[in-house]
Amino acid sequence: MPSTLFLLMLPAALCSMGRAMSRDEKQKLRTQVVEMFDHAYQNYMDHAYPADELMPLTCRGRVRGLEPSRGDVDDALGKFSLTLIDTLDTLVVLNKTVEFEAAVRKVLSDVRLDNDIVVSVFETNIRVLGGLLGGHSMAVMLKEEGQYMRWYQDELLHMAKDLGLRLLPAFNTSSGLPYPRVNLKYGVRGPETRTGTETDTCTACAGTIILEFAALSRFTGDPVFEAHARRALDFLWEKRQRNSNLVGTTINIHSGEWVRRDSGVGAGIDSYYEYLLKAYVLLGDDQFLQRFNIHYASIMKYISQPPLLLDVHIHKPLLPARTWMDSLLAFFPGLQVLKGDIRPAIETHEMLYQVTKKHNFLPEAFTTDFRVHWAQHPLRPEFAESTYFLYKATGDPYYLEAGRTIMDNLNRFARVPCGFAAMKDVRTGSHEDRMDSFFLAEMFKYLFLLFADSEDLPFDVEDYIFTTEAHLLPLSLSTAPHASSVPQNKTIYQSEEELDDSNFDWTCPNTRLLFPDPAFPRNLREPIRSAVDKSCPRPAPYREPGMGAPPLRAQDFMANNREHLELLRRMGVSLIHLKDGRVQLVQHATQAVSPIAAEDGVRFMQEMMELSSQQQKEQLPPRAVQIVSHPFFGRVVLTAGPAQFGTDLSKSSTGVRGFVTVAEPYSGCSEITNGDYVRGHIALLQRGQCMFAEKARHIQKAGAIGGIVVDDNEGSSSDTAPLFQMAGDGRSTDDITLPLLFLFHKEGNILLEALKEHREVEVLLSDKARDRGADVHQAEEDCQTDQSKAAESESESTASQEAVDAAPAQIEADVPKADSEDKKADAADQSVNELMADWRDDLEAFRQMEKDEL
Repeated sequence: MPSTLFLLMLPAALCSMGRAMSRDEKQKLRTQVVEMFDHAYQNYMDHAYPADELMPLTCRGRVRGLEPSRGDVDDALGKFSLTLIDTLDTLVVLNKTVEFEAAVRKVLSDVRLDNDIVVSVFETNIRVLGGLLGGHSMAVMLKEEGQYMRWYQDELLHMAKDLGLRLLPAFNTSSGLPYPRVNLKYGVRGPETRTGTETDTCTACAGTIILEFAALSRFTGDPVFEAHARRALDFLWEKRQRNSNLVGTTINIHSGEWVRRDSGVGAGIDSYYEYLLKAYVLLGDDQFLQRFNIHYASIMKYISQPPLLLDVHIHKPLLPARTWMDSLLAFFPGLQVLKGDIRPAIETHEMLYQVTKKHNFLPEAFTTDFRVHWAQHPLRPEFAESTYFLYKATGDPYYLEAGRTIMDNLNRFARVPCGFAAMKDVRTGSHEDRMDSFFLAEMFKYLFLLFADSEDLPFDVEDYIFTTEAHLLPLSLSTAPHASSVPQNKTIYQSEEELDDSNFDWTCPNTRLLFPDPAFPRNLREPIRSAVDKSCPRPAPYREPGMGAPPLRAQDFMANNREHLELLRRMGVSLIHLKDGRVQLVQHATQAVSPIAAEDGVRFMQEMMELSSQQQKEQLPPRAVQIVSHPFFGRVVLTAGPAQFGTDLSKSSTGVRGFVTVAEPYSGCSEITNGDYVRGHIALLQRGQCMFAEKARHIQKAGAIGGIVVDDNEGSSSDTAPLFQMAGDGRSTDDITLPLLFLFHKEGNILLEALKEHREVEVLLSDKARDRGADVHQAEEDCQTDQSKAAESESESTASQEAVDAAPAQIEADVPKADSEDKKADAADQSVNELMADWRDDLEAFRQMEKDEL
């Protein structure tokens, strides 16, 4: 069948019970999208280029090796002007043809691909190779039209082939699965490469190659790229679990053994499924559709629990692997639209939309009762992507309003003078000094297309397919000649039944026939909206009949009990003692003494997560210190720890606003000597030497309206340490009526540097950041060189350290150092709550998530 059917069947098919959006209104929203893009793109070009990415809080570029390492996240950076390459085809979609031509010339003149640097094969493929191929596709299209790019002679394609050849050494494995990293100059073999020793990769990392590599082969006529990508997909298919037809999250690239056997549609697996279906659309190979349909049937049978999508174990797919969802699964409704399964797409999208409304953005992970699990939001575009595809399929203006919500939240909460900053904590509105390249590559492309009609675009978007990074590849590649040396794939099917054509949908359903009732989509959404509002109960962990209770219950666990530690070892659970006296648990199912013990370990970890979550609910959430005076205008938000006494900021609609001043003595442990300055102000204090409550009483007596305690532990940061609550002093604290918040050392330094630079600094103490929509234009004009010093100090505290900001709060009392050390020594014998303050059963999964896809 013609592969174009998949895209051509998507035009709007439905009316809506809601108000249709006028063309003028859509035009205004498109104009707003372009303005937002310009704000992000121009700040990257002015302050960051030729660096890979913009650091929007400090108005400078992120150069790998010059900034503190963020771990695997930095593997996307290769000193090849990542953001510019990733943005090329977005410029054309937004009708910025002149800027596109200038950007191509910059890439050709400035970018080098032979750097001695180790990069992620996955990220470099989807962002850089995909960006070059998307740029080439646009350049060819514009050249054929005759007005622009007439000088173009396939230079971007030549660069793409050069990069493809530099990635090929990663595929030199017995399985055909690529190494996760490659040195752009030296490959993977030899000591100079500084890589090639890895044994594991994620399923998406190995299975998200085919579109870019096949396009490169068909553009250039060299079949080697497509052959390697097909071989990797073949191996993953053969290694699927034959009973469940699911794949795990992480696989050994040499043996093919599954390292992580949890399976879902989010981080680690997501784009593997996406590329099976899209490879069929682009290349016309029925085998890809057969494989996708087999996987999809299992996804809908085991993982899909409308509107939820919950990970399961591939060998026991009725056993849930976790009770939370990550934000990367937000792409899946869009893929279901491409598949033609519109009903579950509407349901899951609605759940995601309601979670977005609760928290302003999709948290990096959220629980089945829609609470924050990981609080970060790095400006991911997947929800906007699904919103666009659902609008294309239904024509329902409801999805235009969802797009408007995305834009409004970006402008209100993420926009800063030098671009858009990732959210460090969606609960407080605090920022990270980070604007990933995918924000420009995908977010504005999907938002512009959402509000655009065909006549608003410089080309017919239906002639292209979107890669996972939203790069555009022409469907004409399906008829492009490709050498017969591409091997015929050996397909291993579970049974003859799987070859039965009746099991597969070979065409997309006509949405006019699916939804003759215009109210149907709304009727699907209503119960989901109600469920999110009421917060669905968390499902109980599954227990196989006859298995009995696990040998160790989480509530009974004692970290100093040798018998308990031996039971943990048998279940594949390891206990790590941290330097500050806390402990961390990590489970590796492969280290369990038996499959049964491994399942017991999973149950134990799930119970511990539930126990930790329950204890966390009893604790106060983090607070926000928002700098509202010139030149910050509310754009800088610092995550702060609350106190168990004083004003409860969550019950204040306005918070406490005032100018800050440093108290004397700085410790606040005796009568304040500069009372005239402290009176009517918010006092800055240093941690240590006395109780927090004593500090609060001294500044309250001096007339302060609030207080901020700055940690004296140099280098501490909310990036790397769990927030904690300041405890009282063991007696009644009802006499303390002002709010007291705690800042770690790095966040406190931002405030102190701002005070040093500007003398008068006004802040707002609140439960979360307030609307920063006012004075936006004025604030942006101030992002000039005269503000760079203040921004410079901020960068040190906002660089991501792959922290889990949603970690349980740690309750501490500010006591003299000796007493603090004694308390740490005693902590080993205390309750699970205190022992597990920083425990995360999913810490490894979070790090893998950052590695898998940014």
